[in-house]
Amino acid sequence: MRRHKVFLFGALALCVLSLLQYCKALHHMLMLRELYTSSVNLEALGFLWRGNVRSDTGLWEPGDDREDQGNAEVERRTGHGGEDPWRKEQPDSGNVNRMTVTLPDPKGPWGELHKRSFHLRDDPTPFFAHTKSGAYCFREGTEMAFLKDDSGQAAREGQRKILHAQQEEPNSAQGKYARGKRLVKCICRQGWHGPHCGIPTMVQHSNLPTKARLTLRKVPRRVINAININHEFDLLHARFHELADTVDLFLVCESNFTAYGNSKQLHFLRLLLNGTYNYMRHKILYIFLDHFPKGGQQNGWIADDYLRTFLSYDGMSRVQGARPDDVFLINDADEIPAREGILFLKLYNGWTEPVSIHMRKSLYGFFWRQPGTLEVHSACTVAMLFAVYNGDGISLRRRDYFSMPGFRNYQRESGHILVHWSIGSPVHYAGWHCSWCFRPEGISHKLISAQNGDFPRWGDYVEKRDLNYIKGLIRTGGWFDGSVGEYPPTDPKEPMYAPKYLLKNFPLYRYILENPYA
Repeated sequence: MRRHKVFLFGALALCVLSLLQYCKALHHMLMLRELYTSSVNLEALGFLWRGNVRSDTGLWEPGDDREDQGNAEVERRTGHGGEDPWRKEQPDSGNVNRMTVTLPDPKGPWGELHKRSFHLRDDPTPFFAHTKSGAYCFREGTEMAFLKDDSGQAAREGQRKILHAQQEEPNSAQGKYARGKRLVKCICRQGWHGPHCGIPTMVQHSNLPTKARLTLRKVPRRVINAININHEFDLLHARFHELADTVDLFLVCESNFTAYGNSKQLHFLRLLLNGTYNYMRHKILYIFLDHFPKGGQQNGWIADDYLRTFLSYDGMSRVQGARPDDVFLINDADEIPAREGILFLKLYNGWTEPVSIHMRKSLYGFFWRQPGTLEVHSACTVAMLFAVYNGDGISLRRRDYFSMPGFRNYQRESGHILVHWSIGSPVHYAGWHCSWCFRPEGISHKLISAQNGDFPRWGDYVEKRDLNYIKGLIRTGGWFDGSVGEYPPTDPKEPMYAPKYLLKNFPLYRYILENPYA
């Protein structure tokens, strides 16, 4: 009898566990169905831009006066044409000290750069093209073939065309409406996936739960990339060249104070005015932080957070024409997203938010590759930025979005389930994080400028700022505490070793591409 009781209780426990697993699976299926039925273009987000979104695509038609109404609402929320709704919630901006800075002459050709606004416009780039057989393919991700003219002579060299798509007979699952019609598809190059060959490997091998439900946009999103700059100018060149045809606006914030609270010169402004960044000048909105937050010297994390808060508040308040489903991307200066992942966000509907990026981790240069990846919360839609994060970029960098006051309301009003995902994976890099990637003089400067919160603050030790000591760290891959990491061997020819611009200009950037002291 005792054995029978034990067997009965065991069977009952097994039934309970099976029921729980079934409920869990059912919950996930319902969640994915919800994600499928709601695209991420925020067409239902009436509580932010009521009445300004088309019901079918979530986009404004050119010439539609609803766009002007929508822009007026965006400007009202971002501080244009009225009181800035953020001012009451900004951190106390009482300054520790101030220094006089001479900014560009308001009457000059540049005007007051730190007060200018920027009007976002649609990207006219023809990312996709039709083939003769009717397929609609992503140009970059699709195989090409030389064409021949009607007389049979070869077209001039360099002229390329998307291959004729393979023709297939429809299967029974596609319904009777497709019977008798021949389907076509694109032929993808290596590294590209999907029916249109527009999904890069870093997305295909990501944890995005809606990969099978992605759809092309009729009009690309606009991408806004916000960054703070101190003296990472070579990495800034790499970022601009990597994202030149993907990002529509760079918000670049510079302060006349270091993160520690000491006064400093506006070196980026000088380079911007002398023409160093002329190739990207038309996409740069200069943000000037002229004060240091109260308490920032005693608690360095106050200063660290405030840099990103001011960057997003001031920057977005000067952006005109933003739409709710545009992308807001915020990075540190040493975090460079790969172009393909950001271009995917620009061209596709159906992904969820917020979005992280798996970045290849390097120290002192790309030659010291650290294990794993750095997964950084980096992107969301403009709508989520305001509705959930209250326009504060530092909140986006954190992982507690689901506990923020606006989260439930945003999820309910938009009709979307917010599921965090990451571009890339621990073995498929979607960007680069190159920490302390300077010449020895630059590392010494960073030690002095570092905020007073990440202890031990190595810049407080004179011997740690010695250039010969720093060269020894670069040579061995060691750290300031005397430890030496274990790094796998690297080769500049390996995929995702470094941003393409740096590799193309190897002699100029050799100091961070191969170990100069090995």
